[in-house]
Amino acid sequence: MSVIDWLGQQKPPQGDRANPNPNEPPVARTGTAPAVLTTPLAEGSPREIGIVPPSVTGLPTDLWVGSDPDTLIARIANLPEMTLPAAQSLLYTVLLADALAPQGKAVAGDALALARVDKLVQLGALDPALSLIEQAGVTTSPDHFDQWMRISLLTGTEDRACAVLAASPHLTRDYGARILCSARGGEWENAALTFGSAQALGLMPEYRLDLLDRFLNPDLYEEAAPLAVPRKMDPLSFRLFEAIGERLPTGALPRPYAVADLRDLAGWKAQLEAAERLTRAGALPDNHLLGLYTDRKPAASGGIWDRVATLQRFDTALKTDSAEAVAKTLPAVWDAMRDADLETAFASLFAERLAEIPLEGPAARTAFEIGLLSPRYEATAAAAPDDPQTALLRAVAFGDASTTRPQTPVAAAIFDAFKDAPPLSDLVEKARTKRLGEAVLHLLDLLEDGAQGDANALRDALATLRALGLEDTARRAALQILLLDV
Repeated sequence: MSVIDWLGQQKPPQGDRANPNPNEPPVARTGTAPAVLTTPLAEGSPREIGIVPPSVTGLPTDLWVGSDPDTLIARIANLPEMTLPAAQSLLYTVLLADALAPQGKAVAGDALALARVDKLVQLGALDPALSLIEQAGVTTSPDHFDQWMRISLLTGTEDRACAVLAASPHLTRDYGARILCSARGGEWENAALTFGSAQALGLMPEYRLDLLDRFLNPDLYEEAAPLAVPRKMDPLSFRLFEAIGERLPTGALPRPYAVADLRDLAGWKAQLEAAERLTRAGALPDNHLLGLYTDRKPAASGGIWDRVATLQRFDTALKTDSAEAVAKTLPAVWDAMRDADLETAFASLFAERLAEIPLEGPAARTAFEIGLLSPRYEATAAAAPDDPQTALLRAVAFGDASTTRPQTPVAAAIFDAFKDAPPLSDLVEKARTKRLGEAVLHLLDLLEDGAQGDANALRDALATLRALGLEDTARRAALQILLLDV
């Protein structure tokens, strides 16, 4: 008997009932099995990873597609410290640009995205790094999650990372992060058990165990001497020192740790020093620095306090629209900004307002240089009088070296780049074959060599930047080399 009553009552179709319409055309043209296109799951579909669209960067989404991912990752990791603000800006643009994975591979794109995040962290640009790794996917791999956790610890947003870890403990092999997150989530027994296991099995270095012990058992160490600072700091240890009441100064630590001093937990002086340090690396908006400079009146003198007081006096003079007051305060504040290597930040903040003040003599010359270091360099050059001493500066600002060739090697290299020097053909070819990102990374190396005095590298870098359509970067870099003591 059938399990289903009516199923046993059905009769198999016979005759025409099996094919009620024998004249119907066949559904398939052939009996051969069709070809099916398959893609391995490990490769996946290529994603566009980046937080700045092409409409802003001016870079195509295929700038990585033709390059070998290992080559790109090595180039990014080995880039030198950029001393030119124009080179810093171009580097940030490339790292943050919305772009496809190399060779259309998702796995390669994930590895490249992590390398981009690592470089941003090294530069101290933690907010963009946080946005980029969250877009790339913090659960993509344990490496992605661990980097997300490190960034979160420095920015004070680790609660989100701990929530993800609580749902997926397999994402990290770092027992310290597990203990911290368990404790932050109120699971003290779980934190203590994990700590005891890690201590018994020797899963963490001694200094980390000491930190976690004091973090979990503060009552036992109320009268204990402060712990020694480890030679190599890490974000978790840094936050644990803060949690046990032994907050560390960041001046001697790598640049990313300076971001922690931008929080209200730090004093005003520490915030100022951290902001200046990050602004020099292009990792902090100029307006953030200005806000800290003008936050309150300095209560002391000397060092950074003199710089704050000088800038506040200039800012007050500028608001009066008095040419005499501006002329009196401008030399002092410009000297202070040059001493702190903050010329381009100052120029970006004040060049436009300075252009509205009718200055004369040395103050006018200073305002001219400030304008050339700002985004409005072309307008500054157009408004300046025809002066043989500033001919090359004005020619570079216009992108046309029509003046007499100078004698110094660096100035001559800049003149040649804007006159008729040919670009590097191999880098131009890379750009044509969807390897523009790789070409730009190579140019950043050359540009830094040029800033350090290599005239040939400077000429080749500037000429190639112009050939690739990066005219603004070429002009600003040349002006900065001519005007700044890099």
